[in-house]
Amino acid sequence: MSKRYAELSEWLGNVLKETPVAIAPASADASFRRYFRVYLPNSTLIVMDAPPEKEDCRPFVDLAGAFRAGGLNVPEVLAADFDRGFLLLTDLGSDLYLAKLNAGSVKRLYGDALGALITLQVCGPHTVPAYDAKLLDFELSLFRDWFIVRHLGLPLEASTATLLAETFSSLTTSALEQPAVCVHRDYHSRNLMVTPRNNPGILDFQDAVWGPITYDLVSLLRDCYISWPAAQIREWALGYHELALDSGILSQNNPAQFLYWFDLMGMQRHLKAIGIFSRLYHRDGKSGYLGDIPRTLNYVSEIAAHYPIFSDFHAWLRAVVIPRIFS
Repeated sequence: MSKRYAELSEWLGNVLKETPVAIAPASADASFRRYFRVYLPNSTLIVMDAPPEKEDCRPFVDLAGAFRAGGLNVPEVLAADFDRGFLLLTDLGSDLYLAKLNAGSVKRLYGDALGALITLQVCGPHTVPAYDAKLLDFELSLFRDWFIVRHLGLPLEASTATLLAETFSSLTTSALEQPAVCVHRDYHSRNLMVTPRNNPGILDFQDAVWGPITYDLVSLLRDCYISWPAAQIREWALGYHELALDSGILSQNNPAQFLYWFDLMGMQRHLKAIGIFSRLYHRDGKSGYLGDIPRTLNYVSEIAAHYPIFSDFHAWLRAVVIPRIFS
């Protein structure tokens, strides 16, 4: 038994009113957090283990309160130890969207998720950090530094550095010109739970920011872990555009502009994700996300091909990058 697990068990013994039947790993994510499911005689709970030197639990607790007050189905925080990095949470179950999505369920499940997203954007606190140019640019640098240079081993020649800088600048400019809302920042099929009431359950929201209206939408519809036909994605995105107009978080009725924002936001997010997947492997020893890079890179290539501003970037992807992934 590790020292960390022993500390967690001791803490649970102090905060629970009944003795657990068992404690078992529930999940691990792409950060330093771990989750355990606590089996009680008549119920289950979740413990978040977030080492305080690596993670801060306070944003999760603050946002959980705000989102629950807005009617969203997020875990209730039952106990917290910020000094040791432990949270005791209600259990939203183990039915991930990713496992339940199929041709027969997707309309209902995405309909619920889009409705919840509107609520999140309306009720989310303005006090979350800004999704500013500095953060957007840093995220894009992950693609350059961890995927291109580290993972593929490509030299960062002056021409390549310039091409990437120009591409990144266009994506950041597009993101910053969008209406700003509360952004979950990882609103996708591995963080949404299928629940019998108030579907979906929403997890992993502690990194929320105030930023582009299309960010969470593209996270959901162009998911790194599951893909749908392009025409269907466009239909869903335009349906959300109507919801956003009706709710008042979007005032400009311009579907073409909205789809442009949506497409470029997807490029930004997917370039970031590819960089993170590479970093998880090379820095953290987590290889499980490498298999998601081809799908994610395909999103980037397909969208870049549609816009003349990215013609050089697309040509470089096709000639230099994609052959190294799909060879």
